[in-house]
Amino acid sequence: MTCFELTLKDNIAHIVLNRPEKRNSMIREFWSELPDLIEDIDNNARARVIVITSTGPHFTSGIDTSLFAQLAVSKKDGNARVAFYQEVKQLQQTFTVLENARVPVLVAVQGGCIGGGLDFITACDMRYATKDAFFTLFETNLAMTADVGTFPRLAKLIPEGFVKEMAYTGNRFSAKDAYRFGLVNALFDTQQEMITEVMKIAQNIASKAPLAVSGCKTLINYSRDHSTSDVLDYIALWNASHFKIEDVMEAMRAQRENRDGLFGDLPIRQK
Repeated sequence: MTCFELTLKDNIAHIVLNRPEKRNSMIREFWSELPDLIEDIDNNARARVIVITSTGPHFTSGIDTSLFAQLAVSKKDGNARVAFYQEVKQLQQTFTVLENARVPVLVAVQGGCIGGGLDFITACDMRYATKDAFFTLFETNLAMTADVGTFPRLAKLIPEGFVKEMAYTGNRFSAKDAYRFGLVNALFDTQQEMITEVMKIAQNIASKAPLAVSGCKTLINYSRDHSTSDVLDYIALWNASHFKIEDVMEAMRAQRENRDGLFGDLPIRQK
């Protein structure tokens, strides 16, 4: 892989952005490698939790500028606007894969999280940052409107006024502001401290029944866009389809015996 390294251990998939010399910019390979990684882990039940970290001074500097030129060039059909639309839809799908994964995705941010980096982290389930991290909805500074996923997700995570200030100004916002408005779950003094603590959270999640955790993710995501009545009905249908009494009994035994439960993995998705 060009942009990532993957480690699988103790039911945790650790994905690392590994182009620090280029500030982990999102080059062409990024947009195919990331969804391929996530879908392989998820579809084949290779892990119960995904943790994403980065290397170097910045988490990511965002979309590589060379892609902007590529997006503006007409394809063989001569219709540049159609080609642009289709290209953006493909880029959007890269981050939608994170949201659609059955397992939780945790992301740890150090330094700059710029432009497309916001699209990236808002598609994850839980976000953590170092105290020196900063966040910029940078597209406005390039005479563009962010289009790869920031607005539909960010506006559901933090107050609308804060989203608009980020978008209209293109200004840099601190980790303290991100924490104050709920974009990140916690702040840490150093990247190593952050990764250590995020891994502890991942280990906790991985110790739970995978089907129960997957159900929580599915239903929380569903709740954002549906009425209480619809969500209650969906919850009932979910449990009617997925409830496993053996997992419940094992969880109760594990608690009595003060140990982790022995649960089966998620089923492999059939293609």
